[in-house]
Parts: sequence; C-alpha cells; structure tokens
Amino acid sequence: MKIEKLQVFTSNLEAQMAFYRDVMGLEIENEDEDSFELTLGYSVLRFEKKEDATPYHIAFHIPDNEENEALQWLKNKVEIQKSGEDEIVDFSNWNAKSVYFYDADKNILEFISRRNLNPKQLAYFSSESISGIAEIGLATTNIEEKFFFLHRECCLEIFDGNLEKFCAIGDAEGLIIMINKDLKDWFPVDDKAFSSEFSLDFIYENQKCRIVYQDEQLKTL
Repeated sequence: MKIEKLQVFTSNLEAQMAFYRDVMGLEIENEDEDSFELTLGYSVLRFEKKEDATPYHIAFHIPDNEENEALQWLKNKVEIQKSGEDEIVDFSNWNAKSVYFYDADKNILEFISRRNLNPKQLAYFSSESISGIAEIGLATTNIEEKFFFLHRECCLEIFDGNLEKFCAIGDAEGLIIMINKDLKDWFPVDDKAFSSEFSLDFIYENQKCRIVYQDEQLKTL
C-alpha cells in the first residue's frame, strides 16, 4: 500500500510549520493561512487548521539499516520517546526497527527502517532520507467494522494483529494502524488515543483509493 497523500489537522498551524521547517529541516509548500504541505519522498503530508484537532500517530519510512544514523540526527533536535530503556525499538516480527518522537502538536511520530525495503541513497542522514509515509494510526471502538469496510472497498488485508485490540492493515510499504481506544493506548508513550480525523490517498494492487475518517466513520471518495 503506497501512501501518496495524508491530510491531518492541527490547532497549532504556525507552531507545526516552525517545527517541520526549523527543527526537521523540511521545505514548507503550498502555504496559506489555513494549511501547508510537506513533500516526504513519494508522499505528501498536508496539515489543515482546525480548532479542536487531536493528536495522531504517523510513521515515516527511512532507509534500510539507518535507524542508528536517524537516532543521532534526531537527538540533536527532539527528545526521543523510549520503550523502557530502548531508544531504538526492534520489531523483529516486522523485520524493522523504529525511533519515536513528538512534533509540536504532540503527534507521535516514528521513523521506521524496514529491512530490504528502502535502500540507502545518501552518504549521510538528513530530512531528505525520508522516503515516504509508512503508517497512519486510526483509533476506534470497532476494529472489525473498519477492517471489513477497508477490505470491501479497497481490498486491504490484515498485515498483523487481530480485530479486537490491535490490527495493522495493508502491507510493509504502507499500513493503517488500528487500535481499540478503549483497550489500548499508543505505543510506546501510552498516550490516550483519539479518533482523529484524516483523509488518505493510496495505491494498492495498482488501484487508487481515497478514504476519509471522520466522526469515527470511514468512507471512500
């Protein structure tokens, strides 16, 4: 599942622009008084202003075996969110390693390095090493309902987990991370999960799909 565009909301538009521009070193694009965009490899991340926006979990692909370089790059910019004492989380069953941190909205961000997925392109790590959006979190009280909607409308399959508490839907290239917000908080920080609204454009098995999550309901456009 290749994520082409993710639109999320922020109640702190200027602070978010400053974070991604000044801290992360990314170029702000298509800026106006209510929104801005970032190009992250093959993906676009769009922030729109909304008074009552709530936090998200968003993951970004980084090159294979560059989690240590990414960690050192991030430590000069942000506080790393650990899992216990671990600054790098080993997801051996996913053949991946991750580093977690916050942006200005307390969105839980993740750099994920998947083995054999994103070959190293640069001799050093920088914001240009980000190759695309890897994951978006979807918090709900009914994983089963949301999965069968995505399976029916977009042919998505379960990558890992179950329909009760945690379910990763899609494939190694792109995932919708569903959790039951009554049973689970966001890893690794144990932050409360909100049913934060978003829209997602992606390609799966050569078919384009656009979904919108709003008021705890999914729909396709």
